Amino acid sequence: MEGVLWVLLPGFVAVATGLLVWFVMQSRMDVMLAEERTKLAEERAVIEVQKAAVSASMEPTIRAAEESAKRAAFDNFLGEIHVEQRHYTRENRMLAQNRRSLVLQERMYFRNIPLSDWIEHEITLDDGADVDRMVQGMTVFDKGVVSIADVQRPRKALA
Repeated sequence: MEGVLWVLLPGFVAVATGLLVWFVMQSRMDVMLAEERTKLAEERAVIEVQKAAVSASMEPTIRAAEESAKRAAFDNFLGEIHVEQRHYTRENRMLAQNRRSLVLQERMYFRNIPLSDWIEHEITLDDGADVDRMVQGMTVFDKGVVSIADVQRPRKALA
């Protein structure tokens, strides 16, 4: 019995020492982890404060940059829209009358993509009228846009 005690006692002491070392190391690791979490929380708070300060001071600058980019993109878009125009004269002969008219056709393009179909206008010409001069001042797309508020609606008759 004494021999078994001398064999088991060192084993028991080794296991107990191992458990004690494991608990001590575990508690040290928990303390280190808590310290690291505290440092991390402090750093996150500092970053959040800096981020809030930067966003408050940079927000107008960012908005201005976005607006200028949108404006530049819109100006580029409008710069690539053009109107193609063609014209010819048409003569209508009816009995004793010879009526001459100018046919003006226009079409809007974005780069080389047509945005509209040909829009045609027929203008009656007087004798001796200068066709080239009339065509220069006429276009559909330069006229002002009519507001819906300016259009008068027909009134219904009261029955």
